[in-house]
Amino acid sequence: MPAPNVPYLTFNNGQKVPAFGLGTWKSKPGEVTQAVKDAINCGYRHIDCALVYGNEPEVGDAIKAKIADGTVKREDLFITSKLWNTYHSKNLVIPTLRESLTNLGLEYLDLYLIHWPMGYKENADHFPKDDEGNVLYSDVDYVDTWAGLEDAVDQGLVRSIGVSNFSSEQVQRILDSCRIKPVTNQVECHPYLNQRKLIDWSASKNIIITAYSPLGSPDRPWAKPDDPLLMEDPKVVALAEKYKKTPANILIRYQLQRGLVVIPKSVTKSRIESNIQVFDFELSDEDMKTIDSFDCNGRFLHLTWVKDHPHWPFNVEF
Repeated sequence: MPAPNVPYLTFNNGQKVPAFGLGTWKSKPGEVTQAVKDAINCGYRHIDCALVYGNEPEVGDAIKAKIADGTVKREDLFITSKLWNTYHSKNLVIPTLRESLTNLGLEYLDLYLIHWPMGYKENADHFPKDDEGNVLYSDVDYVDTWAGLEDAVDQGLVRSIGVSNFSSEQVQRILDSCRIKPVTNQVECHPYLNQRKLIDWSASKNIIITAYSPLGSPDRPWAKPDDPLLMEDPKVVALAEKYKKTPANILIRYQLQRGLVVIPKSVTKSRIESNIQVFDFELSDEDMKTIDSFDCNGRFLHLTWVKDHPHWPFNVEF
């Protein structure tokens, strides 16, 4: 099967990003190395990582192997990582970024994101808790964290910087004080949570939305047995049958046609290969409107257990 030509989008700093990539959240060490190799083999050039996923060294092994065997050069790849909540102090940003670079075996990242706007207690576990199991917070302002990411750009450690899981108000606070604008806001986005208002607002600021969990994150750790399964929604299945594609193809294609970057996760070779087969068809305007109509503010990743954090992002409209 020939590798599709994945289109690129252009960030507000002129850097280009493949509009389609591989997510690695929840990809277990022991599985993710082969998954990334399989992805690169079939045409993926954008790999989305994060320190807190605990699998960056294995992702790095795959990148190293595919460069060594001549499949790709480093400059062919677009690699993202994210700064975790326990490293929000400005002086921790670059050491933590260097840790991800070491894990991944890279000299620079293409994109580095503040993973969440909420800071957690530093110099502790990634999920610091008190005796009652409550997450412990820091009072670091993400605007200060952002200045650390700008320093990382100055030092050549990263080409582009952005945020993840930020509300429009939080992005605006960064825009009001920054030297370097965020290029993207990576957020949960799928037909049950289509993020139309945030997408339109971000476009007005020349910020691209990256859609994570575009398939509804059916393997999220806190899923309940009776939660709706997006890929089994009869309306999605009907569209898949109409276009002779998989439900995942329909959900990925939907985001691409909206001008977003989309990063579905899989560790299964057949699904990795299938998910990229989205550049040989187009959803009609009518079907795009139909999928838009599924929106029900159906957020799957709401982190309600830290909703008392002053920077929890989901207590505003968008």
